[in-house]
Amino acid sequence: MKTMLSPTFDPQLSRRCFFSGCAACAAALCSGRWASPVFAADMAQALPMPKDKAKVRLVFAYSPSEAPIWPNIGYDFEKRKGELLPALKKGCPDIEFLPIDAMSIENAKKILDNDSEVDGYVVYMLGLGWAEVGETIAATGRPTIYVDNLYGGSGRFLISTAKAKRMNQNPDKTKAWKVAAVSSSDIRDVCAAANCFAAMKKLKQSTILRVGAGFGTTAEAITGVFGTKVIPLEYAPLNEQFNKADLAIAQQWADKWFKDADRVIEPSKEEILKSARMYLAMCDLLRQNNAQAITINCLGGFYGNQITAYPCLGFFQLNNDGFVGACEADSTSTITMLLMSYLTGRPGYISDPVIDTSKNQIIYAHCVATNKVFGPSGRSNAYHIRSHSEDRKGAVVRSLMPLGEMTTTLEFDPARRQVIFHQATTVANIDEDMACRTKLAAEVKGDIDKLMNFWDQWGWHRVTVYGDHKRRVQQFAALTGFDIIEEA
Repeated sequence: MKTMLSPTFDPQLSRRCFFSGCAACAAALCSGRWASPVFAADMAQALPMPKDKAKVRLVFAYSPSEAPIWPNIGYDFEKRKGELLPALKKGCPDIEFLPIDAMSIENAKKILDNDSEVDGYVVYMLGLGWAEVGETIAATGRPTIYVDNLYGGSGRFLISTAKAKRMNQNPDKTKAWKVAAVSSSDIRDVCAAANCFAAMKKLKQSTILRVGAGFGTTAEAITGVFGTKVIPLEYAPLNEQFNKADLAIAQQWADKWFKDADRVIEPSKEEILKSARMYLAMCDLLRQNNAQAITINCLGGFYGNQITAYPCLGFFQLNNDGFVGACEADSTSTITMLLMSYLTGRPGYISDPVIDTSKNQIIYAHCVATNKVFGPSGRSNAYHIRSHSEDRKGAVVRSLMPLGEMTTTLEFDPARRQVIFHQATTVANIDEDMACRTKLAAEVKGDIDKLMNFWDQWGWHRVTVYGDHKRRVQQFAALTGFDIIEEA
């Protein structure tokens, strides 16, 4: 049975209040992202998201088919281009493709001369053209995807891809080629790789707010590598917005979280209302700074009496809705969550992992978690509202996440140009009073003993995303010049 917040709390009345008000609010409630009142001044106003599309030069590389050639003499390249372009546009809605033909190195050089504002290249090897079109583009260091038109460009594709891999073995990283390669009969695999460019573009248009002293990679490294702006803030602006928060709107959020929770255990009505006020304060800061992510030194702030409410429920809501709320002012995890959100459409879950070798399990433990692991439009899982574990204060989420699912756990560190990575299959939601409230156990894919090797270099936190995203992470890493450390 759900624990009641107070003897006067009426969930049915709250539900009526929550879904009533004005036509604009009702429309917003049914619209998807930010489907609930957010700001007192304009309840239907959404938080800012990047809007500019990535510009990608789509290079069709081939030789004329008048003579015998792969795929065959008389092959209709125009027809094939006419099939590919609409499929790419459909699968990559955040990309503007700029198609062009290239049959020689001279063609490739001319394309490069005119492409100062292009975000990346897809070199589609349609036929067996022996000119090094892809190599000419990749040698500039610009991010490039090689794609094989199977049975058409396969010889050129394999030779070009092998050369790119060999170039990346050069210890002088300034000479490395940023190349990902796709050889698949499924156009969705090509789209998934190309959408790395969309994620890169969104990162360039994004802003992270870091409240309080934090840790992890530097703001300079994040901006230098991804173009993402990082704004450091003291607690004062957050507290100012907390004190100005509209209590009626905050109550609606408190009511919603209570209504949606399977159980509310320790927190009082007043504590959840404070969490809602903190959530509105964060939303206001995000809106004022045109930001998509916020990370707060929550433990230091709360223990030091610099904030009066934990941001955990607000982080939970932001992550559910496609934005980023990250714990402990951890900038490495924050940029990883933002990156993976753009790359996969799914939220990340920061944790302090625990390893149980007797079961070949890693337990991802933290007091902030999403309950929409498949993204804002995906299904929701059950959650409980609990107190924070260490001090038994505040209000946090214990999320009962889906089981039997492959997960991808990682950290992108721009300062090192490295990503640490492992995968595991979810097997249990641990019900144990010790440590953080959400404890997701997963069976490690790989060597659990090897999984103990890198924590002193990378710290305790990891970010977990539902799904098998290994290939996409590899492609993004290749296009941005990151090395991958497989820690299991």
